[in-house]
Amino acid sequence: MSAEQNKSIVRRWIEDGWNEQNVALIDELFTPDFVQHEPGAPLPVSNIEELKLFVNAYLTALPDTHFVIDDLFAEGDKVVWRFTVTGTHNGALFGIPATGTRAQVTGIIIFRLVGSKMAEAWLNLDTLGMLQQIGVIPVNA
Repeated sequence: MSAEQNKSIVRRWIEDGWNEQNVALIDELFTPDFVQHEPGAPLPVSNIEELKLFVNAYLTALPDTHFVIDDLFAEGDKVVWRFTVTGTHNGALFGIPATGTRAQVTGIIIFRLVGSKMAEAWLNLDTLGMLQQIGVIPVNA
């Protein structure tokens, strides 16, 4: 696959998967043994069933989740996506009761593709900023 084709696959996941909340798309766009590397991850992701749980947990807690593509770069089998995500904390998020607060968070993820599917990802998300915005961790003044 070309770098542009790989970007197209990732863009499809962002727009049709995350933003349209089409979790079933995971079966089509990810390898069965997909692994997501994330420091301090609330849920481990080492296959697509765990990825579905991860995505559903966020979509349940933040039902109006919306991702924006700030940057999308590709080279070889890797695609880098820098994003801003917004959502309202209207459901429990990994044991944190709903606060009704809207949050905006930034992050970067690097996908490695095999064939036409995402096989591995490295994710860094501003989790501290998110927890501060929803009022779980105080912001130092």
